[in-house]
Amino acid sequence: MRESARKRQARIAALVEARGSARITDLADELAVSVVTVRRDVEDLAQRGEVRRGHGVARSLRPMAQESTATGDTIGMVVPERNTYLTEAVQAAREAAEKAGLRLALHIAADERGTERAVRQALDAGARGLLLSPRWRTEAEERADHAWLGALELPVVLVERRPHSGSAIYGLDCVRSDHAHGVHLALEHLTSLGHRRIVLAARDDSPTARVIRSEFAAQTAARGIREGCPVMLSSRTAGPDPRPRDAGAADLADAVRRAGATAALIHGDMDALVLVQRLREAGVEVPRDCSVVAYNDVVADMGQIALTAVAPPKGEVGQAALELLTRRLERTRTGRWAGAARHLELLPELVVRDSTVPLR
Repeated sequence: MRESARKRQARIAALVEARGSARITDLADELAVSVVTVRRDVEDLAQRGEVRRGHGVARSLRPMAQESTATGDTIGMVVPERNTYLTEAVQAAREAAEKAGLRLALHIAADERGTERAVRQALDAGARGLLLSPRWRTEAEERADHAWLGALELPVVLVERRPHSGSAIYGLDCVRSDHAHGVHLALEHLTSLGHRRIVLAARDDSPTARVIRSEFAAQTAARGIREGCPVMLSSRTAGPDPRPRDAGAADLADAVRRAGATAALIHGDMDALVLVQRLREAGVEVPRDCSVVAYNDVVADMGQIALTAVAPPKGEVGQAALELLTRRLERTRTGRWAGAARHLELLPELVVRDSTVPLR
């Protein structure tokens, strides 16, 4: 006979009182009912003043020595320092973690060896799983991390990184934006406006930057316009080694004039805003003389001219990464099969603003 709602809610209240707090998903498993049913029961109990409702959890009304989530329900997220691109992904992952009754602890990797140190700190703090987005300025840095990453004995999801086939970490879950499609969107937009000579001003200090550069070369070649599409660094600190003033970081206005270019794709947003300002100072008006597409869409709309931009689904990447990690955590908790490893790619969008116009 099906248990009445009142009896089920009494059992929930007793479990929460005994434990201090309980996750909605755990209660659903124990009571053999749906998560939706338990969530509704907890809402009823909260309205009657019998429990407190949180993000994915039910809490006892009695005073707690610690209100924060227990260390055992903490996951770590490791990101490079000064990386504004990942901010939205971090926020979305935190919101998804709270709904799952988990606490997201952020750890910052400060230099080329900082990723390993940050991971060790997360493990020492009791993290049950990791969301990981290493800087990997060079492919050599990436390969150097494979051995210790592959030896980790807890669930790991790579964020905006995809391991190379055959590597020691190829079996890890990962979620990233499809940056090849992002380059396609930018080139399709510019060529549809009549532009055939396009400068790429891009970073070269991350796996994302390397994908953008290689795809720009491949896709302009496929369109038969590669000879008129030069590539340069988007700033003098955008290369694999940010310390020297790299000679490859040429002046964009000079590059536009030498190539006879009428458009530019600039990775990322902050560099795009600076370079657009320098174009104007050099007498190259945007978009009259040079249409501009920024890549990232973090602050692309905040300059004097709102920039057309490729917008990777940053928030959705963070949310999907957290969801993959919770699948792995559930497997380690219950021993149930969680399915094959997943390599997810989410498609960017193009946001058209004021910085691109048809070729005159």
